[in-house]
Amino acid sequence: MRLYGHTFATGYDPVMRGLEHHRLAPRRAELLAGCSGHVVDIGAGTGANLTHLPPAVTRVTAVEPDPAMARRLRRRLAAEATHHRALGRDIEVVDAVAEALPLADASADAVLVTLVLCSVRDPALAVAEARRVLRADGVLVVIEHVGADTRCQRRVQGWLTPAWRRVARGCHLDRDTRTVLETGGFDLGEVEAWRLSRRGPTVPAIAGHARPR
Repeated sequence: MRLYGHTFATGYDPVMRGLEHHRLAPRRAELLAGCSGHVVDIGAGTGANLTHLPPAVTRVTAVEPDPAMARRLRRRLAAEATHHRALGRDIEVVDAVAEALPLADASADAVLVTLVLCSVRDPALAVAEARRVLRADGVLVVIEHVGADTRCQRRVQGWLTPAWRRVARGCHLDRDTRTVLETGGFDLGEVEAWRLSRRGPTVPAIAGHARPR
């Protein structure tokens, strides 16, 4: 498993490069532009969100439980240290799971869930933790792929998910993340249906700002 984890982390950025450049990066930049203060990045991975944080963000808690991904994240932060230091920004990488964030209640101005709720063990508990640490006037930044709208597509996702989970480190293709967020105490009025791809097999997703209720 350690070898697989290392291989997955090493290949993650190259595999995602095209999707990141054409679809994810512009969306991240758009949704993160208004963030400020303390930002908690759940499942920070190799740090794709960090590039798009505006100067108003002064503190980042990057939560990443996978040791191989965390090593790559720390390497990236070391390379970008001068940039973050010039902004007076403090960044801490924390080894923790989304279901048990080592943070005080209402301590974050923004929480980021970007391509992470598909792979956590307990998405409802992860959302509850995000809600707990977020200030009442804070924002949950969401970019997540979700279960399809049609019964046929959902059935295909259900068939593919067992094998895909093994390949993609626990990723579920068919989770109803919108419902999990709504029942977890968030208003999704600013979260819209989106697509992770423009061509070929499209991947249904949601993106936007969710507000605590």
